[in-house]
Order: sequence, then structure tokens, then C-alpha cells
Amino acid sequence: MIFDPVYFLFVLPPFFLGLYAQWKVKSSFAAMSKVPARMTGANAARQMLDNAGLSDVGIEEVSGHLSDHYDPRHKVLRLSPDVYHGQSMAAVGVACHEAGHAFQDAKGYVPLAIRNLAVPAANFGSNAGMALLFVGLIFSFKPIAVIGLLLFACVVFFQVVNLPVEFNASTRAREELVAQGIIAGNEEQYVAQVLNAAALTYVAGTLQAIMTLLYYGMRVLGNQR
Repeated sequence: MIFDPVYFLFVLPPFFLGLYAQWKVKSSFAAMSKVPARMTGANAARQMLDNAGLSDVGIEEVSGHLSDHYDPRHKVLRLSPDVYHGQSMAAVGVACHEAGHAFQDAKGYVPLAIRNLAVPAANFGSNAGMALLFVGLIFSFKPIAVIGLLLFACVVFFQVVNLPVEFNASTRAREELVAQGIIAGNEEQYVAQVLNAAALTYVAGTLQAIMTLLYYGMRVLGNQR
């Protein structure tokens, strides 16, 4: 496959946006980790879950930095040490964002259900799709390239569906934190800094996947080079 500078016009803008988003998340988390909260991230998430009748949802500590996530299969929040033990606006914001996913799961939030169903296809499409695209383009075998394009489209679908899931979880977290008195109304701005920065990473990832799909769609379906 011949080197194509047009590729960089498609992928570099979202790539640099992604780098900025990652820097923004780390810097916002570090800054808001210095702003004290009334309780730790684990305790805040526990209160938020219990008040919603979700006492059966567990909370566990896991290794890593910002490795926090909700596991819908085992009904458990897994929080990184800085979030689990941290008594800061950053910690309670991230922890309660993950609790927001448990809320979605309990209420049958449709985009979350679709996202969970799309995970296997997205994982497979990310690897197999790109491999078939390269093979099809290198050997000028369009049917293989089209299959690869369709598989990679599963990745884009996952990214697009993931946006409302993440935005909704952050909105729920910010509302519940204030409503339950975990933070004061004038402190919501601190939590928002961390969650808004995290949201930018999802936007960047989605944009990068879309632009990659558009480029290869142009190459395959437009019969470029």
C-alpha cells in the first residue's frame, strides 16, 4: 500500500485532540485531588448506590491510575487507589461517575445495553477489521477490504453509542453528589472540571475512529490509488 499523506489529514487532528484530552484529564485530576471533599471516593459511591437501593452493587479497589470502571457482569465498581481512598473532589467525581453506570444498568438504560452488546464486535473489529483492510488494499482485493471496513465500522458504532452513556453517567453523578449532600452546590464546579475533561477523551476517541473509517472508506469504496 503506497504511502498516502491524505491519511494524516484525516487522523492527525483527532490524534492531537486525544493527546490534549489525556493531558487535560491528568492535570484536572491532579488539581482537583488537592481540593478536599467530605468523604472518600469509595464512601461517596457507596452512599450514592445505597440511596438508590443498589446495596447489592459492590465496590472494589483495583491497581492502576484512573483504571476505574463499572463491571456490569459482576455488578461491581472497581476503583483505582487514588479514587478509592482519595478524599477529594477528583476522587468523589470519578467514583460517582462509575456509580452512574450502575444506575444506568439498574434502570435498563438502553444506550448502555447496546454498548455492552457491541463490545465483542468492537473488540474483534478493531483487530481483524484493520488487518483485513491492510491485506485488501495491499493486494488490491476489494472484497477483503470491504469486509475489513465493515468490521471496523463496529468500532465506530461502539464509540458513537458510548458517548451518551458516558455523558449521562457524568450528569447523574453531578446531580446526585449535590442532591445527597456529598458536595455543596458551589463545589459542583470542581467535580465538573474532572468529568468534563474525561468527556473530551471520549469525544476525541470517537472522532478518531470516525475519521479513520472515512479515510479507509474513501480508499476502498472510492477505489483510490
